[in-house]
Amino acid sequence: MMQVAGKAGAVLRIDLRAVRDNYRLLQGMLGSGQCGAAVKADAYGLGVVPVARALLQESCRHFFVAHLEEAIFLRPHLPAEAEIYVMHGSPVGYEAEFLENNCIPVLNSVSQIISWQQLAAKIQRTLPAIVQFDTGMARMGLSEAEVNQLFAKPELLDGIQVQYLMSHLASAEDQSNPANQQQLAAFNALRARMPGCKASLANSSGIFLGKDFHFDLARPGAALYGVAPVAGQANPLKPVAYLQGRIIQTREIPAGTGVGYGATWRSKETSRIATVAVGYADGWLRSLSNRGIAHIAGYAVPMVGNVSMDTITLDVTAVPAEHLQPGALVDLISAQNTVDQVAARAGSIGYEVLTSLGARYERSYSD
Repeated sequence: MMQVAGKAGAVLRIDLRAVRDNYRLLQGMLGSGQCGAAVKADAYGLGVVPVARALLQESCRHFFVAHLEEAIFLRPHLPAEAEIYVMHGSPVGYEAEFLENNCIPVLNSVSQIISWQQLAAKIQRTLPAIVQFDTGMARMGLSEAEVNQLFAKPELLDGIQVQYLMSHLASAEDQSNPANQQQLAAFNALRARMPGCKASLANSSGIFLGKDFHFDLARPGAALYGVAPVAGQANPLKPVAYLQGRIIQTREIPAGTGVGYGATWRSKETSRIATVAVGYADGWLRSLSNRGIAHIAGYAVPMVGNVSMDTITLDVTAVPAEHLQPGALVDLISAQNTVDQVAARAGSIGYEVLTSLGARYERSYSD
């Protein structure tokens, strides 16, 4: 592999055309329903501004973030008609900032509903919101007791324009899990008590559960970025992220030599070790120690020794020396070693791999 100039220890390439292609595939599955986009956590670590701009080209107009600060950051980069929804709702006392920054809360509790209603009354305006119900995840959304409170006092929604009723699926990637149908039934029962309201249930994997789950608006996240949506099935989505680390140096070691902190790997024979400038400070998970692989010029090479803060070490004994010069690039996430495959070796999920990718990479966007 040729040496590539660059100051950073690694290069993260994001294929925005693949993001757009994935969005089109998902939108096509939804029929007349709208496809939004979860761009929280800096678009799952890949860069919220370039990703959102790419999605705008595909007519995406519904963007979901987790925190108000994420919405405030994103707002200047989207047209006024694009909706930004904050899934955690408003931090206590910051409701007015939603109006100042043209973003919309997802109301998860009666207390959030009351605070939003009080602001509407204060400024004498009807304010938009999404109302989220907990249908079986026990994480966010109105609990059963709060649902009963809401329907006993429907005036709690006075002054609030409910754009969507929303819930979140807990096990959608496992299509055989009975929890999916249980949550769907619970969601439909809630919708029947608020007729006329639009609805949003499906996340990435939920889209693949079929049209009964689609409703009016879906909120894919990981699928946009190439993570497999259905456990045990072929991934229909295009990979988006490609990560390459730079070789710092190589050395030959005799048999019996320990490598890395704790010497958790020892060479069985004379071996060649390449040190690569990626570590857990860059989001390369420490659980990949002695389990990960990389590719150099088509050769699959094992990661040996513990992942350290700034480096990993590879057994490159089988790789010709001309591919191992300082500065040469090593494929860490690639078509041969996808995000999901990296995650499986780390004992994790593709979501964590993507969102862990750090700020020290040289980032390159293509479309």
